Amino acid sequence: MDIQNLDQLRESFPFTTPIQIRFSDIDGYLHVNNGVYFSYFEHARAVFLYESCGWNVMTVGTVVGRIEIDYVKPIHLQDEVDALVRCSRVGNSSFDLEQVLIGKNGKGEEMIFAKCKCIMVAVDMQTMKPVPVPAEYRAKLTPAL
Repeated sequence: MDIQNLDQLRESFPFTTPIQIRFSDIDGYLHVNNGVYFSYFEHARAVFLYESCGWNVMTVGTVVGRIEIDYVKPIHLQDEVDALVRCSRVGNSSFDLEQVLIGKNGKGEEMIFAKCKCIMVAVDMQTMKPVPVPAEYRAKLTPAL
């Protein structure tokens, strides 16, 4: 993921959702605690799957198979943050999502705060076992590739 040109980066992601920074997200170092980033990325994934794919998690759910986060800059309470999401691969029962937290710091400077790669696995909600990614969702994930 090339992070040199922020405008091009934003354009390369078909989905964006704002992230609300809560006072309770801030730790003793006066920035967002590293564990909270997982919640930000989780929220963005859930909104992406619902809004972009119409994914009904009550029939076919999704679970995280693997997640990698690169922390680039700390997020502070006054920062404005958006989460970018795109699908980079669809396999049989899994798919990869690339995510970026991007926005403006308190001085108005645009920057990348963090990057994430998450491997999601489609699961049957009754058995919690992997199932193929349903064709209706696969079709909506694939155009982003």
